[in-house]
Amino acid sequence: MTQVKLSMAAIIVLFSSIAHSAAFDPVGVKKGMTQVGQTARMTYLFWDVYDISLYTVTGQYEPSAPFVLQLTYLRDLSGEDIAERSLEEMEKQGFKDEQMGRVWLERMKNIFPDVENNYSLYGLRTPSGTTQFYNAEKLLGEIEDPLFTKWFFDIWLGDKTSEPKMRLKLLGGKS
Repeated sequence: MTQVKLSMAAIIVLFSSIAHSAAFDPVGVKKGMTQVGQTARMTYLFWDVYDISLYTVTGQYEPSAPFVLQLTYLRDLSGEDIAERSLEEMEKQGFKDEQMGRVWLERMKNIFPDVENNYSLYGLRTPSGTTQFYNAEKLLGEIEDPLFTKWFFDIWLGDKTSEPKMRLKLLGGKS
């Protein structure tokens, strides 16, 4: 029990230092983490859009514990398109608050950069339940709303995802 408490304290310190680091190394956000399942590829019609991987401290996914989703894009996309598609996917799962959706959409538009082939974005679910977004160089922004965190990461990890095969692959075949 004491070892578990020490491990959780170490996780909190690790993520706190990452969040406040001026120069961010994306490997740092996954340091001490293990990939869960396998990398999955999102394909739309005939186009490969991105590869996605899930990392946790324990190697098991727990929605209320810290984790990282890494999306490596395989084509050029605007940050605005990524933000709009993210909100659409949340709505497909059942998110209905239009006013909050507009707030989240504006925040995502301000955070998400335009991406090109082989550009990685990292979404970190923090110990406090907020979402931080990084690229290879720095913290891009944070949305300090645990409700956003739930709906956003459920795009890929939730029971109602529009891509259940991708979810299964990310989770290592466990539902």
